[in-house]
Amino acid sequence: MPKKSKSVLKAARAAERKRLRNKSVKSATKTWVTKAEKAIAAGDLEAAEQLVLQAISALDKAAEKGVIHPNNAARRKSRLMKRFNQAKLATAVEKPR
Repeated sequence: MPKKSKSVLKAARAAERKRLRNKSVKSATKTWVTKAEKAIAAGDLEAAEQLVLQAISALDKAAEKGVIHPNNAARRKSRLMKRFNQAKLATAVEKPR
């Protein structure tokens, strides 16, 4: 096998570092979103609100770092907030005034 140039080897090392970082950021983001969705499904709106904010923050940071596309982050935040607002509205309707 022919010897590879220094630049090719360096690019491969950089790509591996970026892959590991991206994997970690994506995993953390998915974890926050999943926790928020579970809290919404359980009807625990106080906890869900905090988790939704954490998930949104994680999505924004991932988009800012270039791990996910900004439109992907916006779409996922929108869908998460839509679910949260529907759950919030459902509990508000159930409570008598």
